[in-house]
Amino acid sequence: MVVAEPSTSLARKRPFKARMGWTFPWYSSRRSDFSYDFHASFDESRAPIEYNYRGKAELEAAGVPVGEWDQPFGLHAISVFLRDGDRVFHTYSTYARGTGNLGFISNFLDLTPLGRQEPWEEPKGPATAFRTGARDTLRYHDEYDD
Repeated sequence: MVVAEPSTSLARKRPFKARMGWTFPWYSSRRSDFSYDFHASFDESRAPIEYNYRGKAELEAAGVPVGEWDQPFGLHAISVFLRDGDRVFHTYSTYARGTGNLGFISNFLDLTPLGRQEPWEEPKGPATAFRTGARDTLRYHDEYDD
């Protein structure tokens, strides 16, 4: 299952979700610790700064001036989870440029425990992307010339 987790209010994201006709679940982390727990939101009064597996001192030494930025602030990250009954496993996270290759859904699905669920893959999964296997390209449905 794919879930979107914006750190803003869902009201700000609903128009885009409606435009796309997306029906997958969206949950906001706005009033939770989720984005802090997975190091995508930053406020030193809530948690120490850590991003891309580096602490504040390492980030600043690498030229990322996080100490100069107004807090709270957020940076992008992607985390992948697998649910097995009542158990949830954190299977993958990436940050910064590590998200760059995820512009296409097939690259994103390759990171998940069950992959693209193409017909030849094992184990056979409960779902397939687009019911035919993942596509190699992605455009929003309202971006075609037709």
